[in-house]
Amino acid sequence: MTRKIIIVGGVAGGASTACRLRRLDEEAQIIMLERGEDISFANCGLPYYVGGVIEKRKKLLVQTPKSMRSRFNIDVRNMSEVIKVYPAEKKVEIKNLVNDTVYEESYDYLVLSPGAQPALHNIPGIEKANVFVVRNVPDSDNIKQYIEVNRPETAAVVGAGYIGLEMAEMLKELGLKVTIVEAADQIMGALDPDMAAIVQEYIQKQGIDVILSDKVVAMEGAEQVEKIQLESGKNISAQIVIMGAGVKPEVWLAKEAGLAVGTTGGILVNEQLQTSDSFIYAAGDAIQIKDFVTGDDSLVPLAGPANRQGWIVANNICGRNIKYTGSQGTSIVKIMDMVAGGTGQNEKQLKRKNIEYLFCHAQPFSHATYYPGSTQMTIKLLFTPGEGKILGAQVVGYDNVDKTIDVLATAIRGRMNVYDLLELELAYAPPFSSAKSPTNMVGYVAANILDGSTDSMSWEEVQHLAVEDIYLIDVRSPKEVEKGTIAGAYNIPVDNLRERLNEVPKDKDIVIFCEIGLRGYIAARILKQNGINSKNISGGYRLYQSLKNCGLVE
Repeated sequence: MTRKIIIVGGVAGGASTACRLRRLDEEAQIIMLERGEDISFANCGLPYYVGGVIEKRKKLLVQTPKSMRSRFNIDVRNMSEVIKVYPAEKKVEIKNLVNDTVYEESYDYLVLSPGAQPALHNIPGIEKANVFVVRNVPDSDNIKQYIEVNRPETAAVVGAGYIGLEMAEMLKELGLKVTIVEAADQIMGALDPDMAAIVQEYIQKQGIDVILSDKVVAMEGAEQVEKIQLESGKNISAQIVIMGAGVKPEVWLAKEAGLAVGTTGGILVNEQLQTSDSFIYAAGDAIQIKDFVTGDDSLVPLAGPANRQGWIVANNICGRNIKYTGSQGTSIVKIMDMVAGGTGQNEKQLKRKNIEYLFCHAQPFSHATYYPGSTQMTIKLLFTPGEGKILGAQVVGYDNVDKTIDVLATAIRGRMNVYDLLELELAYAPPFSSAKSPTNMVGYVAANILDGSTDSMSWEEVQHLAVEDIYLIDVRSPKEVEKGTIAGAYNIPVDNLRERLNEVPKDKDIVIFCEIGLRGYIAARILKQNGINSKNISGGYRLYQSLKNCGLVE
């Protein structure tokens, strides 16, 4: 019996479902309905098309209706919007957006892949002609055309997530004066504040202004926005505005069809990605899934998971029982020369879920320092006490960030622990890594905390200690200290610590820091073996400087 499958939406989830269906079933009748012009495009590449890094528009188009028809024999109907689903009758109502005609199609199976939509707020002036979102290729065309015709000099980007930061970079490269406005108290919500501070410090040095903890309340101007007003009373000049304040799952069609929606606001699906109607599946940014690390309900609007989900949906429609095991939210972004990536849980999420954890920072080099071009990265690892199960990781740097975060993401997927990182045998030659890779190094740092070789603390924790109760030791060299240190810190270089042990008081908590943490660890070991307990500040003075420059510590 020939199956008839209707797929609502293209891009990652819908297109991958369609292609996999055809590879599994040559006889199936497959209809893909997409309300936009393009059925499968590289939405992650849109900012780079706006900025001219991707020069040709067609490079964004992964598949066209013509190529899908010829290679996969799929009935592709773009500019066609499904406006109603009738689950009991197993049919959909479709509107042709070219001629406004409405017709019906029956189905054996229906796949919903509507994606996510920009999380826009009811801001006065948001409807003006120079306010844009970045969701599809036509959106990008509109932005490019507006810039080419109107030559704006100032831009505001509302939202400091990945798309917002990428758009800020591209606008800056096009010569605009760019201001980022973020309602939260940090950029890049996927990262913890200490790691996000490194990125913020960098982009501010590149000439992009960042305003945190403030909201846009109005966009002022006659026919076009000329300035935006913030809740704090500030006004920002903006001749073009990019709305990048996150996305939300598009679920209106599922709701109207009577399908269940989860606590996160996404379409509720089971492990086989079936909705509450067993003949309707869903994939992509609109569905609620399980977090791979914690098992909690989650929304993960990323292309990788969406592609995997589409593949699984097709397999299950064709009778193969494959479960979706969840997502850990692995992601990465490039802002100019800096790269930031994350995987698994961050500290904020673990605190919110009352999950006990430990953390550490390491700041290894991308490859052997004696080989030209080596740069330093910062790695943050989150793990459980006792077992040392890896809960999450974040990496910020310039080179080899992608490789490092991918190895750590694989470790999480393999349910590895901190000690397993020490055993990883990774490729080494001076141009590529070090004999101890960055992944090995952060494993050693975490293992030292787990086995009691050292105790660590964060700069945030230091801020809450009473000055009279602690003895703060800067173990860097005097020349380094001359360039800057912490008020009230005593300078005892690590190389002189053994002969100056008598200076370390016995009636106070001893807290140590160096530039990145390594010399602090060595100093802590010296003290511990001389009967003096101490804590080493994770991330060292370098991390402190980023935090201070972003107003996160005093």
